[in-house]
Amino acid sequence: MIDIPPSTLSPIGVIESDYPDKFGIPRQPGLAPAARASLILVPPFDDPLAVRGLEDFSHLWLTFLFHLSPDRCASRHWAPLVRPPRLGGNARVGVFASRSTHRPNRLGLSLVELVEIDTRRGVRLVLRDVDLVSGTPVLDIKPYLPWAEAHPQARAGFAPEAPPLLPVAFSTGAAATLAERPDGDSLGELITQVLAQDPRPAYRRGAETRIYGVRLRDVDVRFQATATDNGTRIEVVEIVAA
Repeated sequence: MIDIPPSTLSPIGVIESDYPDKFGIPRQPGLAPAARASLILVPPFDDPLAVRGLEDFSHLWLTFLFHLSPDRCASRHWAPLVRPPRLGGNARVGVFASRSTHRPNRLGLSLVELVEIDTRRGVRLVLRDVDLVSGTPVLDIKPYLPWAEAHPQARAGFAPEAPPLLPVAFSTGAAATLAERPDGDSLGELITQVLAQDPRPAYRRGAETRIYGVRLRDVDVRFQATATDNGTRIEVVEIVAA
């Protein structure tokens, strides 16, 4: 029997992002650069001295908690096998051979771009390329070192490359809604980048009549997968206040 000492982790900050709900969030960082996000450090970790020198780094590793996933370790109901979306949601692999959110300790690791450090009132790190829902507790920050951590020749198992993107079109009404907003251009880019990855469940493929909704910023984006001569297209049906 291995004697493992007890441990307690305290979040150092919380994420604010354009993703108020986990449905639709890109499954990896860097896939929706139009998304806005910040990491707000909480007391006592909001001391500007704690981030001195961080401005010299362009990217950061964030260790965080999948707080919206079940606490499988506490419930003793963790599963050794998961169904990665990249395998169509049908094939099973070991949980430790995946990046699934359903993990024994619910820990996640994400590589994000650091845009700005605001220390006027506490500490706020402005980020880009985040794949985290608003409210995500962050447990640690570490600078990214490309000379030590970038290995382009590494094998990537069942996910050797970025997922294919679907074309995205906007209905006349959805386009008009964007045109009326001061952030219409950036919101349109965000909607396109998120929906092009087809956030529907992995077992859904091709066109279907069902209309889905994904929350982005302060709106509910309703979309549908439609058939074209070249395959499937995602059409934004309407954009309404969330």
